[in-house]
Amino acid sequence: MSYWRAAGLNYVNYSNIAAKVVRRVLKPELQANASKRDETHVKFTPWVKGKPSKPGQ
Repeated sequence: MSYWRAAGLNYVNYSNIAAKVVRRVLKPELQANASKRDETHVKFTPWVKGKPSKPGQ
């Protein structure tokens, strides 16, 4: 078992933490460009009977 699974994380959580650590240790001139990628937006679509449905249905 991977240590990130043993810690109760999924791969997305683990990779987000790793990315933040890498951005923090970059040289200052590279941090500005990397900080633009710090925030991400994820949209989840629920599926019902093999078709996407609107949330709350």
